[in-house]
Amino acid sequence: MPPYLHYRLATPDDIPHLKPLIEASICGLQTNDYSPSQIDQAIGTWLGLDTQLIADQTYFAVEARQSPDHLPTIGGLAACGGWSRRKTPYGSDHRPNRDDSFLNPASDAAKIRAFFVHPAWARRGIGTRILQLCEQAAQAEGFTRFEMGATLTGIPLYRRHGYVEHERIDLPLANGEFLPIVKMTKQI
Repeated sequence: MPPYLHYRLATPDDIPHLKPLIEASICGLQTNDYSPSQIDQAIGTWLGLDTQLIADQTYFAVEARQSPDHLPTIGGLAACGGWSRRKTPYGSDHRPNRDDSFLNPASDAAKIRAFFVHPAWARRGIGTRILQLCEQAAQAEGFTRFEMGATLTGIPLYRRHGYVEHERIDLPLANGEFLPIVKMTKQI
């Protein structure tokens, strides 16, 4: 990885920067897979920041320090993403039907969660590195399986890293539309 990218656990101090980073990522990278109204309705519920991940210290922030390309960041951040030891599989703080009870590593899959990359930093290996960090951290806690609700935009990345598509899920939006995502899993 380039020496000017620093991967670290996100902190509460990052929250004011993570929210606009996430929106920039969604609005800049997911427009080929979702309509403007789907994106508008999903931001802040199904797509957004889950601060429980920060509190659990399972969410990574990627700082871009003195990039030679001088690419834009939001508050110095180029990307974020994480994993969870809790049952809620996807969505932000405001998603309906949250379940914050803990998973059992012996029988449950760790949840890969909320990957967002600033559009200027896309396709530079950042998502891959965050995924590796998440899998390593979950393995260290005894998890041997991973699952996620992948956006249509994210499927190629996860497929390249051994995740298998299992089920399409249509998440309901307030305007009556749906946001399609795909449940993907991986066993190690």
